[in-house]
Amino acid sequence: MTTATTACTATGTGTGTATRSEARTASSPRVRLDWRLRFGALSLIWGFSFLLIKVGTDGYAPFQVTLGRLVFGTAVLGAAMAVKRQRLPRGARTWGHLAVAAFLLNALPFSLFAYSELTIPSTLAGICNATSPLWGMVLSLVALSEDRPTRVRVAGLGLGFLGVLTVLGAWQGFSGLDATGTALALMASLSYPVGWIYLRRTLAGSGHSHLSMTGAQLLLATLQLAVVTPAFTTLPGHFPVIPLLAVAALGALGTGLAVLIQYGLVAEVGPTTAQMVTYFIPVIATAAGVAVLGETLRWTTPVGAAIVLAGAALTQARGRRTG
Repeated sequence: MTTATTACTATGTGTGTATRSEARTASSPRVRLDWRLRFGALSLIWGFSFLLIKVGTDGYAPFQVTLGRLVFGTAVLGAAMAVKRQRLPRGARTWGHLAVAAFLLNALPFSLFAYSELTIPSTLAGICNATSPLWGMVLSLVALSEDRPTRVRVAGLGLGFLGVLTVLGAWQGFSGLDATGTALALMASLSYPVGWIYLRRTLAGSGHSHLSMTGAQLLLATLQLAVVTPAFTTLPGHFPVIPLLAVAALGALGTGLAVLIQYGLVAEVGPTTAQMVTYFIPVIATAAGVAVLGETLRWTTPVGAAIVLAGAALTQARGRRTG
């Protein structure tokens, strides 16, 4: 949910790239929880995000859910920046690129997932999110000349999309699924790697800290939704408490705190280990949707999800260098 770069996030909830030395220097004086506990917390937070989206859209329009999510997430990042005494980045070029990244990594996918969950279960949305590494591989082969395919990665790509067809029950004519909602969720998962590649090509090595770049990106995404939301929605006549709490948790935890946790994980254990959280998110999202929301679960969902995750894992495999 995710949002970071191809190296450290496959969910679209994070943004930017942290260098290991930068984050370690900033956090070394403190006593921190074991990274495995933080890894588990991050998996739970992002896994439950799809449930929170579903609950939020029960009381508010999708754009309102996304705007609230960004407001609370930006507030958390703003507080973290104040504590660390970091400033927003400077330069019109940087802000211009961050505005595009904010749209691709936050405003667009967050809104698409919110709209998709009007008609599809949160379990399916969580599984669609897991296809981001698959889309990322396809796009990187086109946009990043240094990212060469291997037979294992190509096999993983084919396996992953076979898993998607299994989840959707393609041989049954996709019966019982809303085509529009599913397409929106898959488009959201596609938006993340597009944003990651854009960031990698435009702002890599910009010299700004991860935290300041992330805070600026979320701020810009919030402003984008603040413009769009009034044009497409009306102010609610009342404010249901449970959906409002879900939106607040989605923003403060799933967008704000999760980014900070992920940042620390990348610094401590590296991006390869940190991005493994991607493979736990659909499992948790499925369990939460079934246990808490009472969503039905066909056999194709867990089987297809397992195939998707296996394929996604293979696409991240790196072959041995020769010469």
